[in-house]
Amino acid sequence: MYGSRSDEYRQEQNDFVPLDFNLQIPRDQLPEDQHDAAKVYRLVADELMLDGRARQNLATFCTTWEDTEIRSLMDLSISKNMIDKDEYPKTTEIEMRCVRVLAALWHAPDSKQTIGTSTTGSSEAAMLGGLALKWNWRKRQEQRDRPKGQPNLVTGPVQVCWHKFARYFDVELRELPMEDGCYTLSPDQLAESCDENTIGVVATLGLTFTGHYDPVQAACEALDALEAETGWDIPVHVDAASGGFVAPFLQPQLRWDFCLPRVKSINASGHKYGLAPVGVGWVVWRERRDLPEDLVFHVNYLGGSMPTFALNFSRPGGQVISQYYQFLRFGRQGYRAIMAELQSIATLISKELARLGIFELIHTGLDGIPVVTWTLSHNVRVPFNLYDLTHELRTRGWQVPAYTLPRNLEHLVAARIVVRYGFTHDLATAFISDVHRALHYFRKHSPSHPLEAEECQGFNHL
Repeated sequence: MYGSRSDEYRQEQNDFVPLDFNLQIPRDQLPEDQHDAAKVYRLVADELMLDGRARQNLATFCTTWEDTEIRSLMDLSISKNMIDKDEYPKTTEIEMRCVRVLAALWHAPDSKQTIGTSTTGSSEAAMLGGLALKWNWRKRQEQRDRPKGQPNLVTGPVQVCWHKFARYFDVELRELPMEDGCYTLSPDQLAESCDENTIGVVATLGLTFTGHYDPVQAACEALDALEAETGWDIPVHVDAASGGFVAPFLQPQLRWDFCLPRVKSINASGHKYGLAPVGVGWVVWRERRDLPEDLVFHVNYLGGSMPTFALNFSRPGGQVISQYYQFLRFGRQGYRAIMAELQSIATLISKELARLGIFELIHTGLDGIPVVTWTLSHNVRVPFNLYDLTHELRTRGWQVPAYTLPRNLEHLVAARIVVRYGFTHDLATAFISDVHRALHYFRKHSPSHPLEAEECQGFNHL
């Protein structure tokens, strides 16, 4: 199912240049002299060689496989700045086409009349969604002639970008805790967590910690009941960083998007299951009025009159162009086939891990995004922990995160792999073989001092 790709380990368009061992270039300050381009390239390329292999990075949600055509389109767009809309009108039009594609995919009432933008990723897109919630809440308070209290945002377990939003923009984050065996947002807790200063509720479609979907429809129904009782019209923003490109194809019957009137905005990462290269996210509002005009700036010094409402300004256009290419290339049928295959691979890995008898599966990849999450079974005593296992897997090149779950379940250590575009059944089989190899190693060489979190490589839920 995957297209052609140049060997990522080959020498790209350059003859091998032996390193000049007498070449001394300062690494932490600007060199005084110029140096030969080929030799400097070799210096930098050799350092990059010591990074982990991107395709064996099972921690990241980001795309690590790209076709030759994607690289060519990125080359064509390397000097195009997305913000220069008057100079690059076709790039601008392609961005707006992508917004309309997503609005239609997510059942906006009128995809031609909606509004949205590309961003550098879901974190920026989420913050734009959060800012719109805050501005609209402030406007509601003014219309009611109510004093403005401390704005708050109610969420389930969320990615760190929402913690950043709350801190950067002076919003109280009311993050509902996980429960053992129930890892998602609890609609039953919304009524007691919301008040007239709640700017919105964030539901996550594809939890970064586990892969589950928050119950968006049930959350909206709980807020409907709360409005009937109190008059508080609290909007919902869906953080669909991963699930926004999965649910429409694997769970088309699931009601989570603009088909629910209370959902006012959605963000997603094009560079995750959207299959675009790293560096593009999307945020779409249900209707134009859901994006406050105060958040839109109009500038003319780049030529023409240009509205902008992203946090960033200058950024490359290649990722947006590549996103559009993927939309045209795969279409609904192609995305459906890819997501189904990724789900089948996740299911295969889940079954193989379960057969080992020492792991308890938290998420199998069936009822959410294609992510497998597990912990050590409470009923089996083994002389190692998940930090030891992931450390041993790293010796075979696999980067698998082990981490504690959020508040209320900090005692539970989980491991997780993200099944992404480019991760094949063959690679899954090789991964399972290396899990067996690691367990065999532990049977012969039990760790005398099991690893702790701080002794392992740093890891973020990106």
